[in-house]
Parts: sequence; structure tokens; C-alpha cells
Amino acid sequence: MTLPTTALLAAGVTVGVPVALFGYLWTVEKALTPFSERTRRRFRPWAWLAPALILIGVFLFYPMLNTVLLSFRDADSGRWAGLANFRYLLDDGEAHSALRNSLMWVVLLTAGCLLFGLAIALLADRVRYEVGVKSIVVMPTAVSFVAGAVIWKFMFDYQPAGFAQTGTLNAAWTTVSRQPPVAWLVDTSTNNSALITVGIWMTTGFATVIISAALKMVPAELTEAARIDGANSWQLLRHVLLPQLRPTLTVVATLLAISAFKAFDVVYVMTNGNYHTDVIANLLYQQLFINQDFGRASAVAVLLTAVISPILAINVRTLRREGRE
Repeated sequence: MTLPTTALLAAGVTVGVPVALFGYLWTVEKALTPFSERTRRRFRPWAWLAPALILIGVFLFYPMLNTVLLSFRDADSGRWAGLANFRYLLDDGEAHSALRNSLMWVVLLTAGCLLFGLAIALLADRVRYEVGVKSIVVMPTAVSFVAGAVIWKFMFDYQPAGFAQTGTLNAAWTTVSRQPPVAWLVDTSTNNSALITVGIWMTTGFATVIISAALKMVPAELTEAARIDGANSWQLLRHVLLPQLRPTLTVVATLLAISAFKAFDVVYVMTNGNYHTDVIANLLYQQLFINQDFGRASAVAVLLTAVISPILAINVRTLRREGRE
């Protein structure tokens, strides 16, 4: 597609979508004019939401339902396979390893981002250069996960002992400790932790911004009253700040957990799931695009959805409770 054609298409979408939306709403209001006010109030929200509901149905619920149906079919979706694809998930060691690694991502990424985000938000709130500190922490979030994985792959680079270490970490490690270099991405005792470290580095900025904003909303009267009553910093954090931040921390934790379950880019770029670093999303990619097994890939997708759904439910319930309060 040439540049002028792309520019015309972009301009058409930019102008056409608002015009079409306005035209639709005008038509809806005209269509509701003959009805009573009570009827209009009842049907107007659904009429206004109809385009969005149709798009959600076409692009979300229909693919989801179709994925569930495909999970009960064979590799080429030609025959009914029953529960065979789900038995594969229960019996296959590779699937067990992927699920175990995904759970490790959820626990360590969520805990690490929350701890670092909370610590940075609390410490930065006390200094004059708060904006500069948070800007440095947030900076990695502007980098795509693929680019971040490439950067850290160079940092984790390994050369055998006796050769010059081009990787930043091994160069520092061998210089300071005088120990042999570590194959960070190959050694099964370090590779998953190394990958999760990259995820924490790229996601802590998000947690810091949200927690810092919530910290600013804590009433100053509460902290001042606690200090007058003789509370030290730890008591202030435990009995005043954390209770006030609990709804925000819960929402951030659920979002981080969902992000961890969907981890793919870092694993794909740095190890491609080798050396026992596979995760659920990477297993889904392998089954769908490498093995061309649509049934097993759909079963993995259903598993991923089933695992994430309770986390989403917790998030929604927390938001509703916070809204009522």
C-alpha cells in the first residue's frame, strides 16, 4: 500500500468513524421520538450500546465460543476428539512444565513488581526529585517487550571460561567474584528467574505510577494524626498507608497476574521456551503455528482463559467494592 493511499485511508477513518457514529446516534434518537419518555429511557441505553455490543460479540464472544468448540476436535478440526486434547494437558510433561513456569511468573512477577513499586513510590514521595526518580523507573515501560528482551539477552550473554565475556552480567560477575561465568539462560537453576527479572524490570514502572497516584490520595490528616500519636514509619505504613492502599494494590496485583499468565515475548525472544522455560502462551504458539494442531492449541487457550477468569472476577469485585465505598 503506497503512502498516499495510506494517508487517505487514515484520513477517511479519522473523519468517517465520528461522522458514522454521529449519524447512528441521530438515527436512533429519531427512531425513538414517537415513543413515550419512559420507553425512550428504557431502550435508549441499549440502542446507544448496540454497536459496541455487536463488535464485542463478533470479535470476542464468537471467537471464544469457536475456540471452545475447536478444543474438542482433532488437529485439523475435521473430526470430533472429545476430551483427548484436555487429556493431553493432564498427561503431557511439557504442558505441566509450562503451567508450572507460568505459575512461577505469576508469583514472582506480581510480588516483585508490587514490592519494588510500593518501595519506590514511598521513598520517592519523600524527596524533592520525585519526578526524576519515577521517570527513570517508568522509562522501561516505553520499550516494547521484544526490544527489552533483546537488550537483556545481550546482558545475559555467556562465553565459556577463558574467553572474553561480552555479556554485562558475566563480565561483572567474573571480575568481582573471580568465579566461572554463568550460563544464565541455559542453566535451569537461573534461566526462569532471569526471564522473570526482565519482566519485573519492564513492569515495575506501571505499578509505581499507580501506587504513587493512590498514595497521593491518602488524606494528610490520617498520617499527621498517626505521627502525633507517636507512630513510627513502620507503624504508619502498616496501620495507615497499607489499609488505604489495599484496593489499589489488589487491582494492580490482579493486572500483574494476568500479564504474567500471558507472558510470551520475553520467553520467545530469549529462549524460545527451551531449557525448561516454556510458559502457557509459548506452548499455545508452538501447538498452533509450529505443530499445526488446532485442537491442542484451542485446549491450551481454554486452559489459559480458565486460569485467568478467577483473577478477573477478583478484580471486578474489588472495583465494585471500592466504588460502593
